[in-house]
Parts: sequence; C-alpha cells; structure tokens
Amino acid sequence: MRTVAFHTLGCKVNFYDTEGIWQKFKAAGYRQVPFEEKADVYVINTCSVTNTGDRKSRQVIRRAVRTNPDAVVVVTGCYAQVAPDEVAAIHGVDLIVGNDRKSQIVELVEQVWQEQHPYPTPVRAVGNILKAREFDELDVPYFEERSRASLKIQDGCNHFCTFCIIPYARGLIRSRKPEKVIAQARKLAAAGYREIVLTGIHTGGYGADLDGYRLAHLLADLEKVDEIYRIRISSIEASEIDDHLLEVLAASRKICRHLHIPLQAGHNQVLKRMNRHYTVEAYAGKLARIRAALPGVAVTSDIIVGFPGETDEYFAATESFVAEQRFAQLHVFPYSPRTGTPAAKFPDQVPERVKEERVQRLIRLSQRLTAEYARGFLGRTVEVIPEEPWSPVQGTAADAAAGSGRFWLVGTADNYLKVVFPVPDGVDPARLVGEVCRVRIERTGSELQRGVLVEQVTAWDGETEAPILRPRRAALG
Repeated sequence: MRTVAFHTLGCKVNFYDTEGIWQKFKAAGYRQVPFEEKADVYVINTCSVTNTGDRKSRQVIRRAVRTNPDAVVVVTGCYAQVAPDEVAAIHGVDLIVGNDRKSQIVELVEQVWQEQHPYPTPVRAVGNILKAREFDELDVPYFEERSRASLKIQDGCNHFCTFCIIPYARGLIRSRKPEKVIAQARKLAAAGYREIVLTGIHTGGYGADLDGYRLAHLLADLEKVDEIYRIRISSIEASEIDDHLLEVLAASRKICRHLHIPLQAGHNQVLKRMNRHYTVEAYAGKLARIRAALPGVAVTSDIIVGFPGETDEYFAATESFVAEQRFAQLHVFPYSPRTGTPAAKFPDQVPERVKEERVQRLIRLSQRLTAEYARGFLGRTVEVIPEEPWSPVQGTAADAAAGSGRFWLVGTADNYLKVVFPVPDGVDPARLVGEVCRVRIERTGSELQRGVLVEQVTAWDGETEAPILRPRRAALG
C-alpha cells in the first residue's frame, strides 16, 4: 500500500480541498501518514495571498524533498497556479497542478509512477484559471479530527480588489450545483456533524453564474434537509444581502445568528482605492437592516490597516466607524504588499511601525466590542458545540481555582462566542464533543465566556457512530 502525506497552507477552502484530495487517494488504496514521515507521495497545497505565503510554500516543498528524495512531490494551490515557473525551478518537484484540476491529482500521480519517475522536468497541469467555468468537484463526506464541517459551495471571485491576487489564483466565480451541495450536506449531517459551515472564496457570490439561483435559494433548500442541525455562512459581502436573503435568514431555524461581513476600511477614499464596491454609508445602512431583521445577530468583520494612502485621519475614521457599528469581533490584518497586484505599486506606502500601532489599537477595540456584545448574554442560555478540551490554566486565576479537578471543554456558540464550561461529574467528555449543548453564560469577557452545562441537545444512539468520532475521542483520551 503506497503512502501519501499532506501539508496545507492558507485558507479554509484550501483545507477543504486537501480533504477532498485525500478522499481520492484513499479510494485509490493509499494510506495517509504524517507529513514529517517518509511517504511515497507528498501533496503540498500552497497559499499565495501574500509574498510570505509564497515563501512558506517554497520552504514546505523543500522540506518534503529532503524527507524523501525518491517520493513524488506534488504542488497545488494558489502559489502553484500563479507561479508555476517558480515552483518548477525547485529541485525535486515532480507535478504541478492548477486550482481547477485538483480532482485529477491521483490520476496525474499514477501517470508519473507509470511513465517516468523522476521526470527530467516537472509535469505541469496548470492552465489559464480565468477561463475555467466549471466547479472542480471534490467529495468530502467527513473530516479527520474535526468537530465542525466545512462545505465548499463555490470557487473564484469576480471583484478584483487592488490588494488581492486571488482572482488570478482562483479564477472567476464557479458555483457548485445546488443538488451537489445538498447531497454533500446530507452526507456531512449523516456523519454526525451538527454544524455545517458554507465556505468558498467568495461565498456570498454563490449563484452569480447560475440562472436565477442565488445563495438565498440554496439556504432555503438546505433548511428543508431534516438531518441538518445548524448552518453557518463563512463570509458574505454587505452588497449581497438583499431583501430575499434577509427574509430567508429571519425565517430560518437553522442558520446561525452570525454574519461575517468584511469591511476592510471605514473611509470611502480608502475603499475606493481598494476597489471595494460600497461606501461606508451603504454598509452602515445594510447593517441596520440586518439587525432589524435579526435581533441579537453577531456581526464580525475583517479590517485591513495601513493600506497605501491611509492617513491618520482616514484610520481614525475607520476606528470611529467600527465603534459605531458595534461589531461582535474583528479580524485585523496589516496591509502586506502582494507582488502582481495594483496596490503594491501605489504611492504613499504606510511604514510598518505605523501599521503595527494601528493593528494593536483595533485589536483593543475589538476586545472591548466583544465584551460588550457578550454581556448581553449574561445569564442567558446559548447553544454551543464543544470542539476540544480547555485547561483553566489558560484563563484567569479564578478559573484555575474554580476548575481544579474538573474537565473543561471549549466550543463555539451559534452567535460565534467562544464558550468554556466544566463537564459535570459522571459525564464522558468525549460524548459531548461535536454535539449541541445548551450552556448558561455565567461570566463574560473579551475572549472567552464561561458557563455551565444545562443539557445536551444531540447525541449518538450508539449504533451508527461515524468515523469522525473515533479520532475525536482519541484526542480526548
């Protein structure tokens, strides 16, 4: 039995793709081994969102070659797509596969085995991704050692923000057929996943290439699948939240009351230079409508600080806008020039020390906003899916004293709050991980909320355990 090892860099979509590629290798009779061990095949799923991503990808490729010079080394992902010549120049690479051909990797590896290995030059299966029109289908019926399941519903992006290389690495929007999405969701629910996270490169753009069928229609159809407990939308642009989608969200019993809506900047001049397709006024108006339709909804967002030309005044406007909009949490990134994007050549690049100061200011603001949002749930019960053990020593001294001798779990609530709670005596922690638990919030904070278990909502019947439960239990001991 041949062995295969994987290393994934970058985003959740890449991790989903790696799981799909592994399913292909598994069906072909391969056994997976850790990346640090000697394997017959190494698959490196690369990232290219920043220049640092390129560098890390090269490092991992060379590590695989050193571990086993006789292995077939396969490089795929965004760096492979945008810079195949650079990848081909790395000694020991045998196969380079574009982002729209990942489903073909096993067949391509078999060709390398059968025809000539090692090749004098790497085999390149990389085309013009901007011409790709079909979604590259990868079946992922379950995930190894994960308590939440991602479901990739689309690939590509049509927006061409000036700071972003992704359209050139992933191509234009290609939506997965609705029947394929629903079939995959059924499989994941049958495998025991209580939360399914709809993901993609531009998730909210789902259906832009379909005839009259958009994300709202897909959510309405998924709502009808009895086996699904809850659905989370990984990200969506404010401009894509229309009346129909708001109606679906307001009526849903399964969609999480959490929306991640990237802002990137809180000043119109910066947004224009970024080629973002909205104004701060339009964004604020959309958030007001969302909150009217979904009381208590958690709105989280992405912010890029230090974009070229961002003055102190512009940054202050972003800081003020973020505070006014009461986000539940921010993901803050310093602008990083990406070779090949327009913004990398813009004048007025912001010094690194200024970027770092602004990052820290927004992180502190995010912590304050999270604490404010969480306080609204003090004494209330939320539904949490525990994901892994948590040690009280990771928290405060009070946590450590209160948690002595207890087993704690940490998980994500419907509204995206991270919640920790002690497992009651006599309860097997492994039976809670990945299941829906109602937890009453007793103490709130800027990062973690502490609660007590009220009841377990979902559980296995003991007869139809899915493979996913075994590694989860092993991890818990």
